[in-house]
Amino acid sequence: MDRIWQWAWDRHGARYMWVVWAIVFFLTLPAYFLWSFLIVAVERSGHYLEAAAVTVVVLLVWCCANALAGRRQFRPAELWAAGHQVDRASALEATYTYARRWVPRMLWAGPVPYGVLSVLVGAIAGAGGTQLIQYAVLGAVIGTATTLVGVHSTAEAVVRPARAAIAGDTAIGDHLPRSRPTFASWSSVLLLASVFTFTVCGAMLAAVFDRARDQPVLFAAIGGAMTVVVGVPFTVGAVFAQSLRPIRDLASGTERVAAGDYTQRLPVVQDDDLGALAASFNRMQAGLAERRRLHAAFGTYVDPALAAKLLEQGDDVFTGERREVTVMFIDIRDFTPYAEAHSAEDTVTRLNALFEIVVPAVVQAGGHVNKFLGDGALAVFGAPNDLPDHADAALRTALVIDRLVAQRFGQDLRIGIGINTGVVIAGTIGGGGKLEFTLIGDTVNVAARVEQLTKTTGDTILLTQPCRDALPSRPPGLIDRGSHALKGKSAPVQVFSLSLDHP
Repeated sequence: MDRIWQWAWDRHGARYMWVVWAIVFFLTLPAYFLWSFLIVAVERSGHYLEAAAVTVVVLLVWCCANALAGRRQFRPAELWAAGHQVDRASALEATYTYARRWVPRMLWAGPVPYGVLSVLVGAIAGAGGTQLIQYAVLGAVIGTATTLVGVHSTAEAVVRPARAAIAGDTAIGDHLPRSRPTFASWSSVLLLASVFTFTVCGAMLAAVFDRARDQPVLFAAIGGAMTVVVGVPFTVGAVFAQSLRPIRDLASGTERVAAGDYTQRLPVVQDDDLGALAASFNRMQAGLAERRRLHAAFGTYVDPALAAKLLEQGDDVFTGERREVTVMFIDIRDFTPYAEAHSAEDTVTRLNALFEIVVPAVVQAGGHVNKFLGDGALAVFGAPNDLPDHADAALRTALVIDRLVAQRFGQDLRIGIGINTGVVIAGTIGGGGKLEFTLIGDTVNVAARVEQLTKTTGDTILLTQPCRDALPSRPPGLIDRGSHALKGKSAPVQVFSLSLDHP
């Protein structure tokens, strides 16, 4: 049925309600024929052709009346489908208004054709006055029961294509579904109404066969025939299958989310607790997608290790603690003249090209780029995450950076790297809503001074004696550059360089 309604909307959206009721006419005609023929058979009459003609006329008039009655409510959606300038939210709300008014209208209008048809067919079959009154009552009761079988699911199925098309991937309709009535309550009504309808029709069919009393197996045959002819196509196919579609959509949506796909919203096309659940699922999915975007953006502007730790444990982890770490300062030589001679765009591009080498090298070694300092950067190994052999990791990273910079820039860009090992206070400082993870201590200051010392010694990499002592083994090519007085230090600091393979 879903394909039929979808086809009707896609092909005839501007006249959708007329097409809908034309489809309803042909879909329900077999059920009306069955009811008319049951009355003719019970009355032992042979006027089946006349009963069929009356049935077609009564059902046709009823469908046309319903098409006219509900088209005004649904008209904004049809105008939207025709390409007119209609507010999407208004068009979408019209579909909910139409479906909500469909249900009470059908509860009183649904019994009418069955009651009228029962009287007309009964009269054609030769029933008397008292019997005609009883047929009118019986027809009204059966009409009410059959209406209850599919009134809610049919209304929702009819407007589903329009809702999906109008809402699209937006959230404009997520607030419209009501949590009452529930899917369970409508399912209970459907089940009871179906049982009642099948019982009455089965009893009438059994009364037609005189031999049923003598051959009880006929009752089973009648029950089986009713199930196959009426129960499966009308109750299961036309009602339950449509009602279960939102549940299948939700199951598919949870599988996509579990796989990490937050891009597809569930269509909110059901005006009950299933529709409210779909809207709630979309809000949850949007929250998860926002969390992923936040994590990605946070990881772009903040070191990934720091971002992950903060998101997992909260900022209490950065309240401040003493750690032994290895600090590495990186700076570009003679960058001020370059910046004066080039545009701001070229200068930023140059810096980003360097940091595209520095940041991945530090992160891959388990370090953390703490901050960018104009034409340089401060990296730390051993905070915020513990890192065994942090001095060795820092030295290996410095060698990788030196090699990659030489390969990419040659003599056009030269850097200096200062490395020092010692105890720092690692924690969060700031206030007024602005916080920063930072390192405090003399170890950081010495690393910065040693980096400046590379300009004096002419080396690319200099490391202090504490860094050398923290290495698991002395690296080959280590050169003692002697002790040097550093600003802010009362005692000289001994430094070492490495012989490098490139000029």
